[in-house]
Amino acid sequence: MKRLLCILLVSACSVYIAAGQSANDGHLPRIAIAGLGIESSTFSPALTEEPAFHAAYGADVFSVYPFMSVDSPLRHSAIWFPTIEGHALPGGTVTRKAYESLVGKTLDSLRKHLPYDGLYFDIHGAMSVVGLDDPEGDFIVRIRKVVGKKTIISTSMDLHGNVSWQLAENTDLITCYRKAPHEDAMQTKERAVQNLIDRIESGKGKPKYKAWIPIPVLLPGEKTSTRIEPAKSVYAAVWPAALQPGVIDAAIWVGYAWADEPRNHAVVMVTGDDKEVVTTTAEQLARRFWEARNSYAFVAPTGTLDECLDKALASKKRPFYISDSGDNPTAGGAGDVTWSLIKILNRPEFKADDGPSLIYASIPGPELVKAAIAAGVGGHVDGYAGAKIDSRNAPPAHIAGTVESIVYGDKDAEVEVSVKVGSVHVIVTQKRKPYHKEIDFTRLGLNPRTADIVVVKIGYLEPELYAMKADWLLALTPGGVDQNIEQLPYHRILRPMFPMDKDMKDPDLSARLVPASDEGK
Repeated sequence: MKRLLCILLVSACSVYIAAGQSANDGHLPRIAIAGLGIESSTFSPALTEEPAFHAAYGADVFSVYPFMSVDSPLRHSAIWFPTIEGHALPGGTVTRKAYESLVGKTLDSLRKHLPYDGLYFDIHGAMSVVGLDDPEGDFIVRIRKVVGKKTIISTSMDLHGNVSWQLAENTDLITCYRKAPHEDAMQTKERAVQNLIDRIESGKGKPKYKAWIPIPVLLPGEKTSTRIEPAKSVYAAVWPAALQPGVIDAAIWVGYAWADEPRNHAVVMVTGDDKEVVTTTAEQLARRFWEARNSYAFVAPTGTLDECLDKALASKKRPFYISDSGDNPTAGGAGDVTWSLIKILNRPEFKADDGPSLIYASIPGPELVKAAIAAGVGGHVDGYAGAKIDSRNAPPAHIAGTVESIVYGDKDAEVEVSVKVGSVHVIVTQKRKPYHKEIDFTRLGLNPRTADIVVVKIGYLEPELYAMKADWLLALTPGGVDQNIEQLPYHRILRPMFPMDKDMKDPDLSARLVPASDEGK
């Protein structure tokens, strides 16, 4: 309790000092910060607990946002009251206990420093919680009950999030990423904060109009990457749309394909003070997204795992990357499906030590990690990994080989081990971890630039991997984020929905004006 009190006191004092104002100055806006984010696959058997969010409290929240450093202009633009910021690795449905705990702590912290001129709400938008529809909508409603109707709330989101009517109604300013992969994540968060400060400082306050358009399309991110058409052009139109006079911001959400909830579908929102420009812009963006629906395609050539391995082995391009997409932990997969690894280890091409080098990243196996630590680097290890959470498609993988390296201290994996089995370098982790940066491999003594083949549990390649690959295929493999979404057992999404209902009639894409957060309540 004493530690929590100290954090709150340090938080308050540090923001006053950073702003160069006293607590009683009264000229700077009082702005709170709160947020929780995760992509949660309801098609995965995994559950997400509170520690997975690695929540930052009080003044530590500032460390999450580089644009809010002590000497930054934004830090000096307000008196800040950071509460809690927690973003978890995508995974399974969040337990109700974890959700209620984190939300409760946020609300308790908000109550301590009322009132607020503004609140920055940093969410992903694809959280699923046991027994609760629309967690982000529930969260913001509960925040509103604490901070009141007058506080201006500015929300930033992932474009793979979902915007329900409830969320749209209770926020004031809202925006999302415009790139996939999300190279503009911090830029988007900074824009949300700057929009908030601008509206408070200018005295314009809440936008006069919020246009919301649901689009009955539900597609995986691997088919809507802004690296390629048509998403490249669809999203390129957002930037100039948001710069129009009378518009504050414009955004397109693809939505999250691996959760079976009514809110899961694409959405366009535009906010601003000019009714005609706001509504017309929203309708134009929505029509562009809808009219392109039949052109959305996978960001890389696809095939079965065996087809991808055959092509990689036959190719002279090195390194050759293969995405093990169905169990992608960056999209909500459990990360411990062994189906692909077992197939790789059984391939005759990789049985000999001098066969084609293949790096497999990765599979969680705490028991095997423990055995590897006992054996030491250079020692032999023989055990099993994976399939503790998701064993629907394959049992634990038998891994018998030489321990190449052991690394400690990773935030997600905790302990990482490289085990050489034939010519395959299998990365085994204490806890699941996505591998999307070069250092993830090199710290284990592995070189993803010189390996013949690199197989990663991922969908579209993140920027560093994309820059390293000489060639790339996306393997259509099973798991909690199976790319074959048309075959997933949806029961609760709104129908008709493209691509599940390919012959559906054109929907009504007229703008729906969302009531202001302080209207009629």
